[in-house]
Amino acid sequence: MEKPSCPRDAEHPADAGEDTAYTADCHARIAFEVLANRWDSVVVYTLGACGPMRPRALVARIGGISPKVLNDALRRLEYNGLIERRTYAEAPPRVDYALTEAGTALLVPMRAMGAWAKRHAHDVLAAQDRFEARRHA
Repeated sequence: MEKPSCPRDAEHPADAGEDTAYTADCHARIAFEVLANRWDSVVVYTLGACGPMRPRALVARIGGISPKVLNDALRRLEYNGLIERRTYAEAPPRVDYALTEAGTALLVPMRAMGAWAKRHAHDVLAAQDRFEARRHA
């Protein structure tokens, strides 16, 4: 099986022979870190499926997320360049959020992760149950 390569290998050819995949300074880890928060991937996926939305509409569409938690997720995603906050000069003021090019591009690997989860979630949950049973035996 071929080892996964780290994008930094192209920048540091001297390290290319080493196992550098997912090291602390590997750019591939950014994608995992960006979506590590429980709600961030849900917000990205919802904006990808529904298009630009206002915060209240996002809360209603997602369900189970408080306005504060959504606001925190929106700020993180904006900070990471995955969404853009768009303000409109209206009375009352209106704001909506849309995916950036980087956010839209992230939908493809997110769908692949979803397919993986659909296929392997039962195995992961069973392994967790076995682990807990051994731990408490």
